[in-house]
Amino acid sequence: MEFLCYHRDRVDSLALREELNGKHWSYMDGFADELIARGPTFDGDTLLGSVHIVDLLDAAAARAFAFEEPCYQAGAYRDVLIRRWRNALGRTMWDFPGDRTAGNRYFVLGLGAGPGVDLEPPGDKDDLIAYGPLLSDDGTAWLGTAALVRKANRDAARAVLTVDRYADVEVYDWDFGGRR
Repeated sequence: MEFLCYHRDRVDSLALREELNGKHWSYMDGFADELIARGPTFDGDTLLGSVHIVDLLDAAAARAFAFEEPCYQAGAYRDVLIRRWRNALGRTMWDFPGDRTAGNRYFVLGLGAGPGVDLEPPGDKDDLIAYGPLLSDDGTAWLGTAALVRKANRDAARAVLTVDRYADVEVYDWDFGGRR
């Protein structure tokens, strides 16, 4: 089962995050075969959090993954969003055919309820790094859509999701994560 985990930073936690960076990466190395995508989110130069999309056994394993992460354990994060996710592209960020350094990259998180929308990727997949619906733990209810995209700007990134079908849509700068 695939899950999206979005760890949101506490205010003024950058020093703690930097101190724990090695432990964080070592922890993620233990999930190298399960990771679909990962990377930090930003507002300009301000670090906001970390996205991890991971394929694990079940919801309990996803919660353990998220809550045993060293930065979470040390209090660097203010909260964690964990949602079942379906990999509509069928690939990892490492399989993204585009240039990882070209253009702007964004994390688009649309939260919703009711009949599902944006269950399949939009027509042009060239700028999609990861894409899929957010689901209830049992996979029966649509709760939104999450995507990692390369687009010209935030408005273009936001346009990946259907207008007026989400209670809220968040768009953040995002970068490919992992060891350099």
